[in-house]
Amino acid sequence: MAAPALQQPSFLLANLKADATTKPLLHRCQDLVKIIDEYPAKELHLIFPWLVETVFGSLDGIITGWNLRLLHSRSPEYNIVMEFLNPSGPMMKLVYKLQAEEYKYEMPVNYLPGPVKASIQQGVLPDCPLFHNKLQFPLSGLLTLNFNPFEYYMFNFAYCLLMPKIFPPGLHTNTADTAYFVLVDIYLKYFLPSEGNVPPSPFSDSRGSVTAASPSRSSAVSLSGYGVHSPSLLKHHIFHQPTVNADPAAQEIWRTEALLQMFVEVWLHHYSLEMYQKLQSPQVKLALLQYRLSMSSMPYQTHAPPGSGTLHTYQEPFSPTEEHVLVVRLLVKHLHAFSNSLKPEQLSSSPPTHSHTHASPLEEFKRVVMQRFVQQKLYLFLQHCFGHWPLDASFRAILETWLSYIQPWRYTGEKTTSPPDQNRTVPEKWEPFVQENLLVYTKLFQVFLNRALRTDLVNAKNALMVFRVAKVFSQTNLPEMIQKGEQLFLEPEHVLHHRQHRGGYLTPGQGGSFLSSRQRVVTDTVFKVKSHVYSIEGQDCQYKQMFGTELRGAIMKLIQQIAQARQTAKRISDHSSEMAANNSFLSWFGLGAPDQNTAFNGTEPEESGECLKKTHDLLDKALEFLCQIFKLNQGQLTQLMSNLGSFEEDANAKQLPDCIQGENGLILTDTGRMQIINGLRRFDIQYQGDPELQPIRSYENAALVRLFYRLSSAINERFGGHMNALCSRSDFLGRLGRHYLTDPQTFTRIRHSPVTQRTLERPRHPRLSLRPLASYRTLLMLMLLYMFGALLSFGPVSSTLLIISGAFLYGLFMTLFGDKLKTH
Repeated sequence: MAAPALQQPSFLLANLKADATTKPLLHRCQDLVKIIDEYPAKELHLIFPWLVETVFGSLDGIITGWNLRLLHSRSPEYNIVMEFLNPSGPMMKLVYKLQAEEYKYEMPVNYLPGPVKASIQQGVLPDCPLFHNKLQFPLSGLLTLNFNPFEYYMFNFAYCLLMPKIFPPGLHTNTADTAYFVLVDIYLKYFLPSEGNVPPSPFSDSRGSVTAASPSRSSAVSLSGYGVHSPSLLKHHIFHQPTVNADPAAQEIWRTEALLQMFVEVWLHHYSLEMYQKLQSPQVKLALLQYRLSMSSMPYQTHAPPGSGTLHTYQEPFSPTEEHVLVVRLLVKHLHAFSNSLKPEQLSSSPPTHSHTHASPLEEFKRVVMQRFVQQKLYLFLQHCFGHWPLDASFRAILETWLSYIQPWRYTGEKTTSPPDQNRTVPEKWEPFVQENLLVYTKLFQVFLNRALRTDLVNAKNALMVFRVAKVFSQTNLPEMIQKGEQLFLEPEHVLHHRQHRGGYLTPGQGGSFLSSRQRVVTDTVFKVKSHVYSIEGQDCQYKQMFGTELRGAIMKLIQQIAQARQTAKRISDHSSEMAANNSFLSWFGLGAPDQNTAFNGTEPEESGECLKKTHDLLDKALEFLCQIFKLNQGQLTQLMSNLGSFEEDANAKQLPDCIQGENGLILTDTGRMQIINGLRRFDIQYQGDPELQPIRSYENAALVRLFYRLSSAINERFGGHMNALCSRSDFLGRLGRHYLTDPQTFTRIRHSPVTQRTLERPRHPRLSLRPLASYRTLLMLMLLYMFGALLSFGPVSSTLLIISGAFLYGLFMTLFGDKLKTH
């Protein structure tokens, strides 16, 4: 009877693979629920890797899985997938069932984030507890990690976000509406709850779900630095080292940490290996030095895959997608809410020795989660995106992720009665957070400033981003907190030592004064700020102050550019309003100015009158906020505006962007290109082709346009010579003929855009154009005239003769007095 038991798992896996190609998803999920409930863990162990790959797709991208990132809430399979992958659903029940039996699953190191993979391949163990005691050295030479079922499941779930997403034709989904985005939110709320504890595993046995990780047994060879851990800010049981008599909450906290570490390591761990090594603990840096000294004697050196790079030359090509950034923002917002849910009594007890005796493991985790797990990696992730993201409106996702992180007070869960715009004061309790994240505020602001100076602020989306940043940084108390943090960082070292020796670290009960206690707090704050900056930028960093003189000059440039964009937006908006006024009811009767360039003026949808008015308002507010942040007085702003006013008058007088005359026409200079990009000047672009061949407008009848084109072409071809002779005359008949026939001079008067000599010298001849008769407004006008004639008892022939006579008299009047009317 032993033989069938050994063969059954292979039959089970084969049957599941066969059903995957024939049965619909609903029936497959129903079968899987029965199998998970009825089969023992010993048999489920063999189908688990295949099932994870079927759901999330293979790590190499060959198998797409269930396409969770394309599955939206309107899909019929959405509810089936969500119920199956729910934290309390069948899939997680399978994970807990295997977890209780301590099964392990191999994960190739090649699929880890680039810096981690290169570090392991070079022989240095990452300074992350997630990878400790898990490394294997198979004889094949391919390094692998042994993950438990929960870690294996969460790694594949997190890695799914990095796989290329191929949209089927015609399918466009909202990221926040997809099954993957919703599952991330559900997992975060379940395993990092703001209230209560993480629900316990339903399959915890006497051995417990959490066991101390055992060292690798497949090889006696250990990495350089293996087993060397940096001092932890948490208790040991949080780092997968629980005690035997630990309470249930302590045994379950490891899932919270494992999920967060998987998300952070997979989603945020993409930057140069040099920067990665800079973030390592001193023990790992020492191990790295030992590795370099003993590289030639390492027995597993031959197993390192070729082309893995060196510690100095490695640089991972990484370009996150907008969906990736939105998921990271979801993570940041939830972590702020999770951390801010710390109980006030636990938050006030700052000494860790006292808090350990009263606080639960989850409360301890809330205290250090941002600084311990997220701070450095998120800063480097944002810094990479700020420096490599295209200069377009899609940067808004990066911007909002940054603004979410630097405003933790927005996610406290406290309900305020006043509107958000009125309550814009940052509480004093957030000053330590601002100081300990100084670079996230100051350096990223400077990078954003450089981006803003290179974007077109007349565009409403770009203006909105500048407005958002200015509004956030202008919150009451925030500029002062940032400035104080900069002062603490720039405090000289000898002042710290002098203060430290004079005040000491005696408490008032030990003979020290309250002044010395305050000095100690200040000294500790200085060390925290300096350690934050030096841990990321290095000891030799050249810090540029956000409120220094150098950056103030860049701010003045931005303010000047904002003011210029405001005036440009207002000028274009006023022009659009005038054009809209011209298209009044009178234009239906042919009395308005004809506009043949409506579809060829290069106007973007964002440049409509309403959007430009919104742009003007956003830039106006941004200007006000920037003056509040950097305390610019009204005199400086008035002088800047006056200089700008004279510049604008000069620009309006010149009209054209800065150009030089070439042999084939005007050639833009670099200054002219910047003027066009920023909307300061533009060419008066007009259609210079054949008016008869313009695309059919929405206010024209397509059949009549084609019919009149054929008719007018036949007339022009038959009587073209007579038309030329008539229009070439200088007397009254010549002027009358030029009024009714197309005037060739109208094509050559305006030459603002750079065109070739061949285009300018193209011959044009007078012609008859019947296309205006195909306009719906012309047809409506004729219908009204015929109806009016019928009311006066005129027949169709009489009405037609009267209409032709009226048109002739109107042309005669315009020929005689048209020039005088134009001058007036």
